[in-house]
Amino acid sequence: MGNFHRYTLVIRPDDNGTFVAYLPAVPGCHAIGRTPDEAQAELVNVFEMIAEEYKEEGRTLPPDVPALVADAG
Repeated sequence: MGNFHRYTLVIRPDDNGTFVAYLPAVPGCHAIGRTPDEAQAELVNVFEMIAEEYKEEGRTLPPDVPALVADAG
């Protein structure tokens, strides 16, 4: 199965007081939580499901993408 820790992880606050966690390189791999830790824990579960789907289909997970953090303001 894929290695979650090889991917760039983004966690950001959402407008409704929750946190969104996602892996930019893996389409559909995102989760929400009440805290950053909860969002990350949920994301691990989502990643494992996606990795299993890729494995069953005989596909490899995509490579990580470089991340740039910048202030848009």
